[in-house]
Amino acid sequence: MALAVRPRRSALYVPGSNARALDKARTLPADVLLLDLEDAVAPDAKEAARENVLAVLRAREGFGFRELVVRVNGLDTAWGWADLAALARAGADAILLPKVESADGVRRARTVLGEAGAPAELPIWCMMETPRGILRALEIAEAPAVACLVMGTSDLTKDLHALHTGERLPMLVALGTCLLAARAAGIAILDGVHLDLSDTAGFAAACRQGRELGFDGKTLIHPSQIGPANAAFGPDAAAVEQARRIVAAYEEARARGAGVAVLDGRLIEALHVREAERVLALAAAIAERGG
Repeated sequence: MALAVRPRRSALYVPGSNARALDKARTLPADVLLLDLEDAVAPDAKEAARENVLAVLRAREGFGFRELVVRVNGLDTAWGWADLAALARAGADAILLPKVESADGVRRARTVLGEAGAPAELPIWCMMETPRGILRALEIAEAPAVACLVMGTSDLTKDLHALHTGERLPMLVALGTCLLAARAAGIAILDGVHLDLSDTAGFAAACRQGRELGFDGKTLIHPSQIGPANAAFGPDAAAVEQARRIVAAYEEARARGAGVAVLDGRLIEALHVREAERVLALAAAIAERGG
């Protein structure tokens, strides 16, 4: 089993302008920290936020396994170009572009990063939060260096003139479209945020739905959401044990020279084994970082 699986069960937005929140993030069990220079930062705090995030990236002390991804301002704003130029060689694990609507938008950002000396392999993550962006999901997912799609369901709901509902029915077409694009391109994808912090049952339901749909994890707005997201998007003990049994049954059948493998009366095919191996690799990666 030679799978490289990086857990991204929980991705917490951390305002770049909030030095205290940036410091506290070192202690949080989130898989990903989305260091935000965009929506969470007021216009008069943009430059200070950029300096705060650059200082975090230069030091990186205490962040351990956490993936540090910076959401920049758009290139059509007064801060976007400077954000990309400053972050090109700062050591971020990825750059998250807001409101991506085409592959050309990704290429423009890559050009700015490249001219500022960014390594060619620096991953780009893309916010999918406008109708036009959703309709171009596949071309965005297949653009050079794109490694993850991130659903921006709040902005998308507003643009669609839709309602926030418990079942998220207005979002299902967009969620499914982006999931198909991400999987076709072989990249990761994260679900959108849940805005009502008092609605713990609703958050749990949204996590279950996201996991059932196939998302790798969920973006979060508060540390209290990390634990439930990690639990929802990580394989539980029963899933891990079943994955082990599937792999073992398949290997045993192959060792016997049998043409097929059967477990609990059900035929095991190569696709089941590949998924079982992915679950085991994910569980191993989570265990390595302490759960």
